[in-house]
Amino acid sequence: MDITVAMARKSGEPLTIEEAQLAELKSDEVLVKMVASGVCHTDAVGRDAGMAGYPVVLGHEGSGIVQEIGSSVSTVEPGDHVVLSFNSCGVCDSCLSGHPAECDILNKINFGGRRKDGSAAITQNGEAVSNFFGQSSFSTYSVVSERGVVKVDKDADLKLLGPLGCGIQTGAGTVLQYFKPKFGDSIVIFGAGAVGLSGVMAAKLLNMAHIIVVNRPNPYRLNMARELGATDVIESKPGTDVVAEIKRITGNGTDFALETTGAAQCIKDSVNAIKPRGIDAVVGIAGDVTFNVNEDIMSESKTIAGVIEGDAIPQIFIPKIVKYYQKGLFPFDKLTKFYRFADINDAFSDSASGKVIKPIVVFD
Repeated sequence: MDITVAMARKSGEPLTIEEAQLAELKSDEVLVKMVASGVCHTDAVGRDAGMAGYPVVLGHEGSGIVQEIGSSVSTVEPGDHVVLSFNSCGVCDSCLSGHPAECDILNKINFGGRRKDGSAAITQNGEAVSNFFGQSSFSTYSVVSERGVVKVDKDADLKLLGPLGCGIQTGAGTVLQYFKPKFGDSIVIFGAGAVGLSGVMAAKLLNMAHIIVVNRPNPYRLNMARELGATDVIESKPGTDVVAEIKRITGNGTDFALETTGAAQCIKDSVNAIKPRGIDAVVGIAGDVTFNVNEDIMSESKTIAGVIEGDAIPQIFIPKIVKYYQKGLFPFDKLTKFYRFADINDAFSDSASGKVIKPIVVFD
């Protein structure tokens, strides 16, 4: 079928609105008419670093309405409202043990640009176009594996829900699913973007003793952190000893650190800010970081871990977050701003500048 997409053709260039073609459903796939899609930092990386190759239709925080299902699909039906999340194989040890974000072929089927069987979901004039995260949600319609489709309550505003599929799931899931804090525990969160602030809201749900947010000077984001539940905020700027300030607030560091920025200095600070036996989860896209393993990690029995998608099962986790949102206990709508699909490059620009925390493009 013919679709309209936002296409990335070269590194760093604006996306272009173009016509393309969507493949027929396979037995385990779902056709979704897109209603909206969040814009995530990972989309910007996909645009600039060519994670899935070019040309590519990006987008991985989609929400929409099921139009058609493959012959083996049983979890959704036409008319259902859905959020799209990451794809997984469903049969490896990680998937079968409840950790689909650690799927053996996660990178292949989310960033390889093709379906699991190697075929192209999107073509243009007979030439294959790379898809992204198994969904390519910057498109009027999307063909998605059943593994990446999450049925949600029709009473919730579908336009808002797409970011639950990645950024919000990552921040909140890391706190609720991976850390699983106990009474009186404390956390420091590096970065007041959508992922970090989702971690703040999750920590607030658990009434953690200290919820500390570290961010570059940005009154809007730091005030938002306070509004959403941060007990303390620290401006990371020249002359500020972030680790010393965290230890001044807590006495001996925090039990947990959530590092969302991917910046080398922030990663080092996040390790040094946790107390002995503390756990540091790095969820941002990062490069090389130098540690003294003995002094920074081993001698205090610390753990540093990479956590993907909050270690969550989307079909279980996302509906729970929707319920908390509906009760007013997880107000992620405060992070969002809507854009027309035609203005998608403005959404990218506003996200990069820090002007907007979570842009969402809406299809007519």
